[in-house]
Amino acid sequence: MAEAQGRITLWGVEVFLAAAEEGSISAAARRLGASVSGVSQQLSALELALGVQLLDRAARPMALTPAGEMFRRRAQAIMAEAEQARAELASGDFTGLTLLRLGMVEDFDSDVTPRLLAALADDLRQCQFLLETGASHRLLDQLEARALDMVVAADMGAPGEGTEVHPLLTEPFIVAAPKGAVRPGGDVLAQLKALPLILYSQRHHMGRQIAAHLTRQELKLSTRFELDSYHAIMAMVVAGAGWTILTPLGLLHAQRFRDRAEALPLPFAPLSRTISLSARRGALRGMPEQVAARLRPLLQDLIVGPARAQMPWIGEGLRVL
Repeated sequence: MAEAQGRITLWGVEVFLAAAEEGSISAAARRLGASVSGVSQQLSALELALGVQLLDRAARPMALTPAGEMFRRRAQAIMAEAEQARAELASGDFTGLTLLRLGMVEDFDSDVTPRLLAALADDLRQCQFLLETGASHRLLDQLEARALDMVVAADMGAPGEGTEVHPLLTEPFIVAAPKGAVRPGGDVLAQLKALPLILYSQRHHMGRQIAAHLTRQELKLSTRFELDSYHAIMAMVVAGAGWTILTPLGLLHAQRFRDRAEALPLPFAPLSRTISLSARRGALRGMPEQVAARLRPLLQDLIVGPARAQMPWIGEGLRVL
């Protein structure tokens, strides 16, 4: 398939160097195991992208133009960097990595993320870290757009063909209600229905997931509020304005409200979600798997252990994968 006009490719640079060294297109094609027409097309595309003529095809042997001589030095440097990158990636040694663009779901930003960055900074001493926190769908969009190298986010269906996924954590959705709103031994759902449901925003995947589950249960609930902040939702819950559905991660994220709220299992069919680390397949070789391995004990210590201590009834519903 022809390259898009104006695009400089690594293959085009490699073809140019082969042609410059061999002195003919046919010899370059034999060296590269490519067709003569393919090599010729790559050279023409490279010249078009650069806006200059690199080779004097009329000369015998074929010669470089002054612009070609100038570009040859750059091309050699480009290929040397590419070979070094291949060698580093093949060895699995990422100590020379200079930039890592990481996306983390906002649920982790106060505890897990700082610990992970500190550990990675010890390993990658020459690396600059660019961190993006936010909603899962936004992080996954940025991964697809190549604006981030890897992201930790909630699963949103089947991943794209070019994405590798490393599951980290599964967690159930739970109820958070005002203290004393639910009497022990009573009909939990009937008591909750006496208060409005404060929904997590359906502009986010989690909100849509909750709303779809309620629809499947054919539940008719009074909903007056729809917010996109755990802290705002929990502030309203503890003030007695209603109850909500969220995850243990969300409840821990708004920990300062925990003592004034009551956490309960869903009083209808269970619902859960999975948090995973995703990256472009093969782009960082084994690094995504290594980062996932670093994350799992952090999640056990900072999320699963504290949540189970506060809510023992969660059991294996919240666990590291």
